[in-house]
Amino acid sequence: MTPFLIAIYIVCGVYMLLNFKRDIHMLQQNSYRISRYWRWLENGNILTGWRLVDIALIFLLLSTLLNPPLCLLAAALTALCKCWPLLKARHKLPLKFTRRVWRIYTVTGILALIPASLAVAFFGGRDDMVDFYSGPCVAVAIMLFISLLSFLFVIAAVWLLRPVEKHINRKYWLDARRILKSMPDLKIIGITGSYGKTSTKHYLHTILSERFETLMTPGSYNTPMGVIRTVREMMKPYTEIFICEMGAKQKGDIKEICDLVDPQCGIITAVGPMHLETFGNLDTVCSTKFELADAIPAEGFVVVNNDFAPCAAREVSNTEAIRYGVSNPEGCDYKAVDIDYSPEGTSFVVESRDGRRMEFHTRLIGECNISNLMAAIIMALRMGMDEDSIRRGVARIEQVEHRLSVKKGAGGVTIIDDAFNSNPDGSKMALEVLGSFKSGRRICVTPGMIELGDRREELNAELGRHIGRNADIAIIVNAYNRDALVEGILSTDFDKKNLYVVHDFRQAQERLASILRQGDVVLYENDLPDAFK
Repeated sequence: MTPFLIAIYIVCGVYMLLNFKRDIHMLQQNSYRISRYWRWLENGNILTGWRLVDIALIFLLLSTLLNPPLCLLAAALTALCKCWPLLKARHKLPLKFTRRVWRIYTVTGILALIPASLAVAFFGGRDDMVDFYSGPCVAVAIMLFISLLSFLFVIAAVWLLRPVEKHINRKYWLDARRILKSMPDLKIIGITGSYGKTSTKHYLHTILSERFETLMTPGSYNTPMGVIRTVREMMKPYTEIFICEMGAKQKGDIKEICDLVDPQCGIITAVGPMHLETFGNLDTVCSTKFELADAIPAEGFVVVNNDFAPCAAREVSNTEAIRYGVSNPEGCDYKAVDIDYSPEGTSFVVESRDGRRMEFHTRLIGECNISNLMAAIIMALRMGMDEDSIRRGVARIEQVEHRLSVKKGAGGVTIIDDAFNSNPDGSKMALEVLGSFKSGRRICVTPGMIELGDRREELNAELGRHIGRNADIAIIVNAYNRDALVEGILSTDFDKKNLYVVHDFRQAQERLASILRQGDVVLYENDLPDAFK
């Protein structure tokens, strides 16, 4: 085999491995679930321009358009050029090289190595380069074909590894369960909801830390394995309260976490149209979120946000339900009144059913933040904290990054960062906050909302209408929700010349830089994950 052929095979092999890395990355962003990953592939990610180039190269290698050496050189150079963006790609959520990723990568590589090695051994050793149908061109074409179908090799690896992953997960589950059982005095608080659960978790942790040794699941560790990892790696013998965020994308997810941690009490922050692509309908969302309430023992309690109609309508009979509300206080045990927004934050009063009034001040803004704070305050009261300690904790709370946080940017520009996981109620509230600013121009930068199932166009058109009513300038990012957003914006009296449509966030930043003035207010509403690009 000549050095020329060896170089060709090395380039194609590296290209093949980089394709696997890209597909495993998207698999990870889809929670390693084949069904979700396949939906992502079906959403325009199978027959992409990237893969069409590979198809063209395969036809070139198996055709008579060029002589074999030129075909091989063209294929290798093209593959080499495509390796560069794969190596240099920057993602919002980089691939985390966990042990599971390495297992998937290894098995994928083995599955691909078998046909690739056979192709090189059977066809690729020929260096006369005359009969390319039985020579190196066929071997390279097979390697490119493997790269073209890289996602199928990744799916096959995940399927083959299922028994292994099940065994490993079970071992970790039992170890986390053992740790929790060894701490009978530990108070465990579950928090779930379509949105608001991460902010509520942070607020509650800050308040409870005024008195208790408190642990919360970090970041978005709200899956069973995230909770298991938190317990195994971060739980201390002296921890008094464990705040466990519980995420869900399909029915049974909350129950699975509850079966592990056995929460004594919980908070349900919201039920809304999130992850409808996997849940199907709002009733399933509601029943899944209330799996937390169903798991709480009779002597416990659950704090429920009645501002959301499905929550208000859902009866809880197995344990005490404490209801609270901001926009819908009717029949609630606690309600927020006398809310006063200012540039320094928000002052509000929490009023209980028996007439008790508790005054608070926070640096946070927006009704959604007051709602999340109320849940944390009620939980702290039930944990035995006095009002003064709770008040200190509330005043100490920092804005959670990317969740309606306000900060001053360069040149006297105000930034409202609501880029994390936009939802219909939260986005409306964020735009109302934007609309409340009276000095400077109000600018909204958004790609719209995702995972809304059949209601995606309807709800994004509604988001467009909110933009039209509250913003002076709109920058629509990405084509995913473009048509619905533009339709909604233009259905208002919004000035069309202030509407910009850009391909990606980089172009949005360039457009912003060209139009920003001192005193402008910019709202970043959502930021699509890599899997939606």
